[in-house]
Amino acid sequence: MTAELVAGGAPARAGLRKVFAGNVAARLAALLALAVGTVLVARVGGPDLVGGFTLLRVLPGLAGVLAAAGLPGAVPFFLSAQGDNPALRSTLVTLTGLGALVGCLGWLVFAPLLHATFFQTWWVGITFGCAGAVFSQLFVAVGKAMLQGIGDFRGANVAIVAEEVSYLPVYLALIAFGRGMGPVLIALILADLLVAIGIAERLRRREFFRGWARPDAKLARSICSYGSRGQLGGVMSLINLRLDVAVLGAMAGPAVLGVYAIASKYAELLRLPGLAVTYVLYPVFSRHSRQAVTQRTKSLLLPALGLTAGAAIPLAAGAGIILPALYGKSFDGAIGPTWILLAGLLGEGVTGLITAYLYGIGRPGLNSLAIGIAVLVTVVGDLLLIRPFGVTGAAVASAAAYLATTATLLILFRHQLRPREES
Repeated sequence: MTAELVAGGAPARAGLRKVFAGNVAARLAALLALAVGTVLVARVGGPDLVGGFTLLRVLPGLAGVLAAAGLPGAVPFFLSAQGDNPALRSTLVTLTGLGALVGCLGWLVFAPLLHATFFQTWWVGITFGCAGAVFSQLFVAVGKAMLQGIGDFRGANVAIVAEEVSYLPVYLALIAFGRGMGPVLIALILADLLVAIGIAERLRRREFFRGWARPDAKLARSICSYGSRGQLGGVMSLINLRLDVAVLGAMAGPAVLGVYAIASKYAELLRLPGLAVTYVLYPVFSRHSRQAVTQRTKSLLLPALGLTAGAAIPLAAGAGIILPALYGKSFDGAIGPTWILLAGLLGEGVTGLITAYLYGIGRPGLNSLAIGIAVLVTVVGDLLLIRPFGVTGAAVASAAAYLATTATLLILFRHQLRPREES
């Protein structure tokens, strides 16, 4: 599918096909590693510890995104368009450091509120310690975006996998010191730091740190301006994906949350093709004319839909077998929510394609608008459905939000077509 989007000969098309397949494979490997890690946590502490593990992976990352001024989303665009600007790389690194500092301080300020809302069953020191996860997760996110922006997709794919794989040996080594949340948090931070160091070394070998000029304040404002338009969508996308987790954890407790976390992680396998489409085509679209990109996107809408629809069939068929076998009978309640979430994710291929289009033509704000509508659906659905229906209600709310995102993006894309077709 993605090969059709690049003008040029067979080598260029084959190269893009290889990049797309490599990114899908990397995301699949990362999810499998995460699944193994979740199984390990489940076997150590059951649904309660899985719920805590899920919150640790979600909330510090969200805090980092809020503090980073949209940097992870803006980095590929600017490295692709202005890679020869000697002030660009130093400006990006400076913004990364500032974002990490603001994120850590913000977490510490709000730690008492976060502890009372989400982590009341933990020792309060764990909640404050999550500031370290804010710092480490942000550096990994920006580092992966830098590899993507300089065209090092192989390095970026390795980082995607390493982010999940590295957790396993670190956590195994720390289990001997306890089976509570402390080892889970420390393992997450240490694993992220190892991956961040690896990314920095990869960037050094690609001469990313050579030939720098002083950071440029005007350029920094431009990066933040572009990033802030996309950041709202990025934050809302994370909220849309994880708000059900936060609300369910607050209303029903970690044990129920642990069951739902298993369902959502399994269903999110269906997001892999759409995510890879966005990841690979976003920098490609930014280098082509708007007219050419619009026509290519229009021609690929049906193939993108078929991509995820076809993948949903084996995932739905296997859920009833795989989930109980991996996690045990205490997680049988995850099967029904998994089927509901898979139905909601059928449009993810289309979502990924149009997201790449909007970012590539410099309209990330429209993507934010679509996700904002989905967040409203999530909020209303969670408040209405979680208390009476638990995990099933959370799944229905999230599925409706996913479908709302796809529908809104299609309307926005049609709006982009209309003036050209009428002229």
